[in-house]
Amino acid sequence: MAVPFRKWAIARFFFVMNQIQSQIETLLAASEPDLEVLLVERSGSTLRVFIDHPDGVTLAHCERVAKTLGGDGDLNERYTIEVSSPGPRRPLAKPEHFRRFVGRRARVRIAAGCESFEKHSLVGELVGASSEEVTLAAPEGLVAIPYTAIERSHLVEE
Repeated sequence: MAVPFRKWAIARFFFVMNQIQSQIETLLAASEPDLEVLLVERSGSTLRVFIDHPDGVTLAHCERVAKTLGGDGDLNERYTIEVSSPGPRRPLAKPEHFRRFVGRRARVRIAAGCESFEKHSLVGELVGASSEEVTLAAPEGLVAIPYTAIERSHLVEE
């Protein structure tokens, strides 16, 4: 069975973004071992790199990360790099992020092409997070969302 173009294109986009995030994590592992790369987003030719630190993210952290990533010719030739702290709308991109914030409110945007959901954006309380899906208590009821169906997710300010 042939895979529709749109689903193939979405899968390829996420594969490429995962490769870029892995490349960035590897570059930072030696120089900034306490930093976590929460999420890497691409908007045109700009990469937004959201980082976190156990003691909070400082301007010095962002400057060091920007300098390290700016020194990588491969990334620097293809992208403009922005480095940011997570802020109150902290991105949730990995199962451990969802687990850490069970009990908090989040917005989950469903990827285009996922016809199994009536809405493409859900807001509710995170009530569970397994290795394969997150469960949200939304106004529609409990909704289990596979990570593969999530385009983007972030905490909602209380």
